[in-house]
Amino acid sequence: MKKIQVVTIGLGYIGLPTSALIADNNISVHGVDISQSVVDTINAGKIHIVEPDLETIVTKVVQTGYLVANTTPVAADTYLIVVPTPFKGNHEPDISYVQAATEGIIPLLKEGDLYIIESTSPIGTTEKMMDLIFTKRPELVDKIFLAYCPERVLPGNVMYELVNNDRVIGGVNTASTQKAIEFYSQFVKGNLHATNARTAEMCKLVENSSRDVQIAFANELSLICDKAEIDVWELIDLANKHPRVNILQPGCGVGGHCIAVDPYFIVSDYPLESRIIGKAREVNNHKSFWCAEKIKEAKKDFQLKNNREPKIALMGMAFKPNIDDLRESPAKYIVQRVLQDANDDEYFIVEPNIHTHNIFKITDYREAVEKADIVALLVAHNEFKNITFREDQVILNFCGI
Repeated sequence: MKKIQVVTIGLGYIGLPTSALIADNNISVHGVDISQSVVDTINAGKIHIVEPDLETIVTKVVQTGYLVANTTPVAADTYLIVVPTPFKGNHEPDISYVQAATEGIIPLLKEGDLYIIESTSPIGTTEKMMDLIFTKRPELVDKIFLAYCPERVLPGNVMYELVNNDRVIGGVNTASTQKAIEFYSQFVKGNLHATNARTAEMCKLVENSSRDVQIAFANELSLICDKAEIDVWELIDLANKHPRVNILQPGCGVGGHCIAVDPYFIVSDYPLESRIIGKAREVNNHKSFWCAEKIKEAKKDFQLKNNREPKIALMGMAFKPNIDDLRESPAKYIVQRVLQDANDDEYFIVEPNIHTHNIFKITDYREAVEKADIVALLVAHNEFKNITFREDQVILNFCGI
């Protein structure tokens, strides 16, 4: 049995790809997840998420013994915390998962070990975990290394970007930063940028907040253009001909566990200062509500014109195209809101990247389009881009297909 070198806590959308990548570089990894089902799936060489190229690598590293999954951690030299950081009521960051993961490995730590948080975290989280560790293990003060290194990958291209994207690495001191850089240099080809832990934490939040603000501009523009009877897609295309203008594409909101969440980590701690960031969140959340109302209006118009209830296809539930991730998805919110007013109406819920859902019945997109009177395009999945619609169908294009 190989000596365990790395323990990863959390085997989700980032934790599993990270574990697989490290193991693929002949570094023995012990992955930890609270779900026995996830552990069993991985140990069988399979995966529980949709991510191109991931299953091939997982199968390989499990077969070679470089990756083993379990529900409990073991002693190692390096510990990666890759657990979720959701928010509580009123959009306050919840670092309880990070703390629980940290507490689980405190008894295992020894002199010279490296502890790294990859989970998106409020500013100061790494220092809080350092204080927690040293309170319970005072003999380790100045004898272990602690750092923060956020991921910055795109779902659907994770395995490539984990290797090739630059990383920002911030330790609680210079020695910790250098120790973490040495660790990541074993499997990351992108540049490794040294800083301190607080700056690294803020960098992750700022990156996604910046994108949220830019998307909010496009979404707000789409609302204005709808009232002004202007094609927003044509408008943005023309405006982007300017050499210094690059407006993003509007959608039905913003989702995922990064852009839709991270800005709140700043707003929660700095509510008076983060006025643009906070307003962008409001705009992007409102866009989802607006889309749902548009679908309801189209339904009423159809009823008046045709004296019957329309059949409605709601196309897509993932938070972005061509993935199975429904976290914080605006499309899922729209589906839920539209169905709140459902009576005897017939709805077809479409998400080609999942087979079943615990609430909604999933319909094949071809069947849905064939039967629907109203088609609401919520997510620009590849499957939807070559659909031929009937002239008598009402098409609500919220994603620029």
